[in-house]
Amino acid sequence: MILDSFRLDGMVAVVTGAGQGIGRGIAIGLAEAGADVVVGARTRTDLDEVVSRIEETGRRGLAVVTDVLVAGDRERLIEAAVATYGRLDVLVNNAGGSRPRPAMATSERFFDMAMKFNVTQPFLMSQLAARAMVDTAGTGAIVNVSSRSSDMVLSSFVAYGAGKAALNQMTRNLAVELAPRVRVNAIGVGGVATRGLEVVLTDDALRAQFEANTPMGRPGRPDDVACAALYLASPASSWVTGKLLHVDGGCERPAIDVPVPPLEPSAG
Repeated sequence: MILDSFRLDGMVAVVTGAGQGIGRGIAIGLAEAGADVVVGARTRTDLDEVVSRIEETGRRGLAVVTDVLVAGDRERLIEAAVATYGRLDVLVNNAGGSRPRPAMATSERFFDMAMKFNVTQPFLMSQLAARAMVDTAGTGAIVNVSSRSSDMVLSSFVAYGAGKAALNQMTRNLAVELAPRVRVNAIGVGGVATRGLEVVLTDDALRAQFEANTPMGRPGRPDDVACAALYLASPASSWVTGKLLHVDGGCERPAIDVPVPPLEPSAG
């Protein structure tokens, strides 16, 4: 049966940024497909709720409080998966993000942090996971959660867009080097109904603009991204690596314009 190719029975997955939103949806979705799931995020109460949902599917879940910007936390997350379940098959690098900020108001520190959060830590997580996958399961899959901000021009997102664009290229490069044992792919996500989009979805005018500019006429749901993550994590995509899959409601231009002040001559 072709649907068997989407099963993750007997596999172990790690999902970062799994306490809320897209990461939470992916973690629960992978469990529904048969995986035991180790979830990492900074807030214990969020993780405990996700583990409860995982266990409702009949699979095992493990919460590991994790700040992905801390080397020891990254190492402990992967080590916990292997120590508890004896193997690692899937890593979903979901943790990331950066607030919108006009380019001329973006400091060096802000830009550096956006790069570290959106590409450096997923790279370091991937190094750790790839080694654990090959040493325990023999093969594996890494799924990076990117953004359409990486390949569309959005005002006020210069730091975030640069970080996610770098993540896309890192995905391609790693895929070549880690093949054929470990596949590496990414998802280019559009506007999803999570806390990060709340300011748009709770304003009638902004929501109408967003929906009018989205061909599918609605914001995404975490499950929309979880389905794509399952495909890229499962044997169904066994001949797919180094690719970016857009999950964005069909957008080819920004659904929302973020206004920025014009660049004017300095006073005096």
